[in-house]
Amino acid sequence: MSVHSTYDALRHLADSWGLLAMLAVFLVLVGWPFRPGHRAKNEAAARLIFKDDTDV
Repeated sequence: MSVHSTYDALRHLADSWGLLAMLAVFLVLVGWPFRPGHRAKNEAAARLIFKDDTDV
């Protein structure tokens, strides 16, 4: 297999399946915070930066 045909094969793979894989990862990462039942954890994480070291 020549270098040119290897490049073409990898380019085709990246253009088709790579795009779908990146789209799937993006959708999972965007949807992850909105999972049912995790509202309390998300709110606690949002307030974490305001917690002082002296707070109990």
